[in-house]
Amino acid sequence: MQATLALAAGVFSLVVLSAIGVLADVAIRAAIERGVFEETERAATDWIGSMTTRRPSPPVTASDVDLMQLVDSSGNVVSASRAAAGRPPLSAFWPRSEDRIEHRTECSPAGCVMFTATRPSPQEEQVLWGGESHVVYAGRMQPEILATHRLELFLGAGVLAASALMVGVAWVLTGLALRPVEAMRRRLAEVTVTDLSLRIPEPHGSDEFARLARTANVTLARLQAAVEQQRNFCSMVSHELRTPLTGIRTQLEEALLYREVDPHQAIRDALGTADRCQSIIDEMLMLARVRAAPHGAERVDLAELVRGEAAARRSGVPVRGRVEEGAEGVRVRGNTVQICEVLVNLMANGQRHARSGVEVSLARVDGQAVVTVLDDGDGIAEADRERVFQPFVRLAEAHRRDPKGSGLGLAISRAIAEAHQGSLKVGDSEAGAAFVLRLPLADAD
Repeated sequence: MQATLALAAGVFSLVVLSAIGVLADVAIRAAIERGVFEETERAATDWIGSMTTRRPSPPVTASDVDLMQLVDSSGNVVSASRAAAGRPPLSAFWPRSEDRIEHRTECSPAGCVMFTATRPSPQEEQVLWGGESHVVYAGRMQPEILATHRLELFLGAGVLAASALMVGVAWVLTGLALRPVEAMRRRLAEVTVTDLSLRIPEPHGSDEFARLARTANVTLARLQAAVEQQRNFCSMVSHELRTPLTGIRTQLEEALLYREVDPHQAIRDALGTADRCQSIIDEMLMLARVRAAPHGAERVDLAELVRGEAAARRSGVPVRGRVEEGAEGVRVRGNTVQICEVLVNLMANGQRHARSGVEVSLARVDGQAVVTVLDDGDGIAEADRERVFQPFVRLAEAHRRDPKGSGLGLAISRAIAEAHQGSLKVGDSEAGAAFVLRLPLADAD
């Protein structure tokens, strides 16, 4: 990329400087020609102003204008400077009466002459020559810089040198500018699946390179979290499934090895263990889908869901649903089935640990819908309030009350809440456990 940018800068500078060189060549040539013609015109008018007789004396040349001739209407040289004496007229050109001063350049094998052809005024011709027309030629040999291509060679060499300098400067500047990108490339090349902890260096400022580095580091952090989550998940899954699978194998092997074992009972026990494996697998797949797929975009009436799900819990300790003032008709944006899954999990969890009842309340707080599921059980120690949301983590009390549970219900509930841009935590309460679900309101979009 550095070579490409430097080459592009060189081509661009070559085109621009070439155009500037052409313009400079034209301007310099025009300026030199203008200066020469100004000198020849001044010399001609000065000589005409000094004439007092019909046959004036040769002019005294004090500048580069050394070719001066006075020519009559017959083409005869009446008077001439020392350099032009004995030469034929410098030109056969005769200025028009309406334009008595003309600048010309005429070339011959001997070289090119730049001159001014000037006709005296009619009054001067009448006084000096009785009205006969005369022309004064004042000129000089064309300057060498105009007669050769030396100017173009100098300008061309300057353009090439400036273009080469621009390429060098562009090479250095692009190298300095792309140095952060090269550092990012080298660091990214060191990142592997087994080590995602590396981060690329972030340049100071807020330019494109700095924003690219920050975005890449955020992406690497997300990738690292996803890979670590996958590893932990796989480890926990293998651990949780190994025990029931080992139990199935043991039961079937005992039925084959020992005749006193009832094979039908062994098969029934194995089927029960297989059902537990199936339940774990189904919940794992649901957790993976919630984490991988975006939630839906339905407008869900959360007040109606809370009332409906609370009324549906007919078995076990009673569940009371309550919608606080200002929360009627509260709607959130998401997937109705997944939000119902969260409410069902929280209510079922509360029923397992409650002594006399579970209270589910819905409130509207700071642009969020807040669902609180409170039971009157023993509660959750503050040190365990985050652990209960980890997959397959089950506290001793939960294992005692529901030995067949998988430990994935709360993990799935939190994953669904986070997928809906919300949160699920264990809040403070005077008695029992208070699970607080927060979801952004659909009106706040």
